[in-house]
Amino acid sequence: MTERHTGGCLCGAVRFSTTAKPGPVVGCHCSQCRRQTGFYYAAVNVARAALSVDGTEAVRWYRSSEEAQRGFCSNCGSALFWQADGSAEISVMAGAFDAPSGLTFGHHIYCADKGDFYEISDGLPQYSVNPPSSSSPARD
Repeated sequence: MTERHTGGCLCGAVRFSTTAKPGPVVGCHCSQCRRQTGFYYAAVNVARAALSVDGTEAVRWYRSSEEAQRGFCSNCGSALFWQADGSAEISVMAGAFDAPSGLTFGHHIYCADKGDFYEISDGLPQYSVNPPSSSSPARD
């Protein structure tokens, strides 16, 4: 049986589904992710080919750097996606998945740039930047 994970934005204009098991949740603490979300970015990577999006007319893409763009709902403002140029994977905001999501947290990246108003105390691995094997959301 194929696993199916669904989710969407706050207003429901954008809905997505994936038949790929999302990877572990990665917390990105870089200043761009914090500015976009108000805290830190919690996202999972899925194969772009396995992600289906309904309501693409409501998705707007913001080019946050020369290497990546961020997708959000133009109606309600929900942050939804982070896409590195040329990557076969796309990061999807963990909080946008419908419950029960079955997601689990894996590690934290860009901890050297984290906000000064909180601590990371969950005991999971913390990287000062992005680990070499990761294509997770990163400072871009």
